[in-house]
Amino acid sequence: MIDGRRGPRSAEQSPTTEEQPAHRPWYRRARLGARLAAHGVTANMVTVAGVVVAMGAAALLALGRFHVALACFIAAGLMDSLDGAVAKAAGSATRQGAFLDSVADRVSDGVLLTGLAWYLATGHDPRTAALPVGVLLVSSVVSYERAKAESLGLTAKGGLMERAERMILLGLGILLPVILVPVLWALLVLTTGTAVGRFVRVWRQASGAPASARLSEAIWRTGRVESRFRAWREQGALVGGQGAFGAGLGRRREPRATRRREERRLEAASRHARRAAPRQARSARALRRRLDDSR
Repeated sequence: MIDGRRGPRSAEQSPTTEEQPAHRPWYRRARLGARLAAHGVTANMVTVAGVVVAMGAAALLALGRFHVALACFIAAGLMDSLDGAVAKAAGSATRQGAFLDSVADRVSDGVLLTGLAWYLATGHDPRTAALPVGVLLVSSVVSYERAKAESLGLTAKGGLMERAERMILLGLGILLPVILVPVLWALLVLTTGTAVGRFVRVWRQASGAPASARLSEAIWRTGRVESRFRAWREQGALVGGQGAFGAGLGRRREPRATRRREERRLEAASRHARRAAPRQARSARALRRRLDDSR
């Protein structure tokens, strides 16, 4: 799929001929996916076939055969949009398929831009070969920003140059090789703008997170690291008396800064206990008065 996802669709959400007209392109794609699924074709087969066709298109681009490469490029795009339809028609939309589809999209982008870079490197101006490499780099940043944001519970969708728009513009450059270099420049600039826009959007979302959540996360990370270090240091102290090397190791694993940090932590805990003691005493007295009144 173009967006790299195969989400399962419930029976209530599946389109019917009464709800949606048959002339819609996506509905035709759904019917074609149903026909492929009826013949035993799986979504993973379509995804892998799309990657193989994209590799063939990349090889043709490297050789400069743009017209044949364009046909393979279009075929790979059709397969990329059909795998989700096949998965929904067969009821086999899984997380494995979504993962395979996302990886296949990255591989297809990489081989296509590598083929263009090879063609430009062997042309009259080898310096232009850096353009496909730059587009590939920025496209990877765009994809990584979305994946990392979603893993953090944030959203990083949108932008002027998502994968579908990049493939359309790249297909235009393959169709008209005369404007290939300007198209690559436009891809590089617009994709960079998309990456910057997604970064700013995710940065603002992360900055707007509750302070308590950020504080609890920081405390969890600090406690985790310090507990590991404490266990490591105590283990070194246990073996510290076993030989000169062990003694030296035990001494080195307890620096002065660590002792000061432990002392400050103990002082803070004692201050907290002293402050909490009067409140606990007052609560106990109030509870005792209630018991006396009830009697």
